[in-house]
Amino acid sequence: MNSPANPGRGAPDRPSVRRSGVLVVVLVSAVLAGCASFSPDAGFSSIESAAKDKLGKDVRWARSDADVDTIDRRVRELLAKPLSVDDAVQVALLNNRGLQARFQDLGITEAEVVQAGRLPNPGFTFGRLRQGDEVELERGLHLNLARLLTLPLVSQLEARRFEQVKREVTMDVLSLAADARKAYFQAVAAEETVRYMRQVKQTAEASAELARRMEQVGNFSKLARAREQAFYADAALGLARADQAQRASRERLARLLGVWGDQLQFQLPERLPDLPAEARNQPDIEAVAMAQRLDVQAAKLGAEQTAKNLGLTRTTRFINVLELGLVRNTSNEAPRQTGWEIGLELPLFDWGGARVARAEAIYMQALHRAAQTAINARSEVREAYGNYRTAYDIARHHRDEIVPLKRRISEEQLLRYNGMLIGVFELLADARSQVGSVYTYIESLRDFWLAQSDLDMALIGKAAMAAPAGPSAAAAEAAGAPH
Repeated sequence: MNSPANPGRGAPDRPSVRRSGVLVVVLVSAVLAGCASFSPDAGFSSIESAAKDKLGKDVRWARSDADVDTIDRRVRELLAKPLSVDDAVQVALLNNRGLQARFQDLGITEAEVVQAGRLPNPGFTFGRLRQGDEVELERGLHLNLARLLTLPLVSQLEARRFEQVKREVTMDVLSLAADARKAYFQAVAAEETVRYMRQVKQTAEASAELARRMEQVGNFSKLARAREQAFYADAALGLARADQAQRASRERLARLLGVWGDQLQFQLPERLPDLPAEARNQPDIEAVAMAQRLDVQAAKLGAEQTAKNLGLTRTTRFINVLELGLVRNTSNEAPRQTGWEIGLELPLFDWGGARVARAEAIYMQALHRAAQTAINARSEVREAYGNYRTAYDIARHHRDEIVPLKRRISEEQLLRYNGMLIGVFELLADARSQVGSVYTYIESLRDFWLAQSDLDMALIGKAAMAAPAGPSAAAAEAAGAPH
């Protein structure tokens, strides 16, 4: 049993002191906890604004069953008709589950920001010691004072990290849109190529069959028939490769769109969009990229955050084990004791210089990385613009020069055939020479739209640009050229 308090020692004042101390701690905790709260949308409105401003598309975060149903209805509406490139991008932004998973990082990071802005719960300790007939009770209420002192700085750092996460998620949205756009053009070009190669194979099959019959009646040599048969074999191989490329490109597009089951029956147009009348002329493209590139902005934000971390290290290196506590001892022999205590780590052996040096090195590292990001961004946008202009010139050359020239040659050969100046196999040989030109024009038109997609992406973020490719093996084989 505890001994009664001694009235002669001012006992009536101790409960009021104790209550006031506890009240101060509770009030401070309540005020600090109230400073951090959740936003209505976890910062998703900035993602929506970026998608609307830079892409002209909608994004939706599926946070409930109602959101999932709304997204599903919208996706089915878009897939019910032949997909345009804009519809394909919209489906990907709404239906890609990987993007939906990325949106959850907003909620996770915001929760961490809110948690960083709240003071940890105070701790209570209780001890009981007995020595003979003497019983000593010890109670304490502890509060992390170091966390209290650094709370404003930590909250600012976490808020900046949240902004960085929002930029990264925005970049993922834009990257997905660019990937879906490129996959769409590749899939359409592949289907157009399959249709054309199927016509080539049918023509080659008819030519080979005619050559076989003419050889049987003695009007055709074995060498000439072998040439026709070889053209048919190459055409069949070209069709098989085109089929394989078509399936692969369509599956890649399906993955980006997030479709499965009956949704895989989505329809694509029969041909690629026409080449624009003029190519873009952007002499100030580097300045535009520096003002818009999200990775450059994120690198700057990261350097600023590191600088703040450096300042925080210098401020708190002596108070990293600083605690504030309310103490109360009770014994059955001694009168009650109330008061408070502070524990402070003495910098006798570790003055924190190593941590400061490390923070300074990390800060300089962040500066150099930000500078390298800007240098890479300038180079990437120049490369993307160069690829775009070259792809446009190549596609225009095929459209305006090579394909019309081949068509005129074919028309002249047809006139000669009608005038019985050449035979059917000469006419078919000329048709073979047109196969490669048509195939490479489809490729060049596809490459132009891919290059434009890369350029659009390079102006707002890092683009995954592919190296320009030469004529494909299938085109060379179909044209009868060595490869």
